[in-house]
Amino acid sequence: MYAPERHQQILDTARSRGRVEVAGLARELSVTPETVRRDLTALERRGVLRRVHGGAIPVERLGIEPGVADREVHAIAEKDRIAQAALDELPDGGSIIIDAGTTTVRLAELLPSDRELTVVTHAIPVAAALVGRPNITLHLLGGLVRGRTLAAVGEWTRSQVGEVFADVAFMGTNGISVERGLTTPDLAEASVKKALIEAARRTVVLADHSKFGREDFARVAPISEIDTVITDTGLDAELAEDLENAGPRVVVV
Repeated sequence: MYAPERHQQILDTARSRGRVEVAGLARELSVTPETVRRDLTALERRGVLRRVHGGAIPVERLGIEPGVADREVHAIAEKDRIAQAALDELPDGGSIIIDAGTTTVRLAELLPSDRELTVVTHAIPVAAALVGRPNITLHLLGGLVRGRTLAAVGEWTRSQVGEVFADVAFMGTNGISVERGLTTPDLAEASVKKALIEAARRTVVLADHSKFGREDFARVAPISEIDTVITDTGLDAELAEDLENAGPRVVVV
């Protein structure tokens, strides 16, 4: 296969899957990882891919935030394992914050019924999963609801966050990297996420491996402000080590 043909196949694969990884492409194309890296560099220079740790993302995916329905069908098994592992981070009693996101919704659904918990959230799907649970004291923050995430944002939301201080914040994210920390496409959502982190003693990030190496428009928090990251086995071992060296404990399930 000539280089132009290989480049087109890589680009088509990236656009169909949302991202490509060096190791996987090397196997599929029967070439060395070094050849794939050169191909990705060439495609990045053409402006059609953006290099990330271990692979690349098509530029049309950058800055385009998928809606809740689209994200619910992505990495279902991985999200289930991550949410199950997050239960180990719950306090015996007390208060938690649950951020917007499909993995955090799964955590809400799995919360045990044998302990009293106070839950603060700005996400309608999280609240819907918990309303009516007799052992849960639920506080739903108000504000302007974003259609893409079904979460309240804005100054009204931020001001309410400032009135609480929880034991643990369980956070979702669109992107996570050692260099940029947590990022998300929307400034208003980033502002609320930042406030949620500041309103908790500990912060646990729930993110499947596709979020790593991605850097979105709006910065939420540096990686040093995160206590624990829970992810799946698709995460590159070298990147997991880099994250731990930057501060948080990394749990791979």
